[in-house]
Amino acid sequence: MDKKSTIFTATHGVMTSEVGVISGELELRTTCDDNGKLKLAITYVDADEWYTLPGEDYKLHDPRDHEVVHRMLAKVLERP
Repeated sequence: MDKKSTIFTATHGVMTSEVGVISGELELRTTCDDNGKLKLAITYVDADEWYTLPGEDYKLHDPRDHEVVHRMLAKVLERP
């Protein structure tokens, strides 16, 4: 399982399934298995509790795209 992590600042917030919108200094973590199943999680930097982003059953056609998808998602979540 491949895991990627990026820290970014969300000034307008990011919607989570569990607690609604969170903002500030956040960490995005994506994991991708060999079949392309993608999991998305987010937390406040240095916090223990992780939240999920809305949606489910994310799947990449090619698991080698994980790095690109992770970077794109981090940039989209960070934009003002």
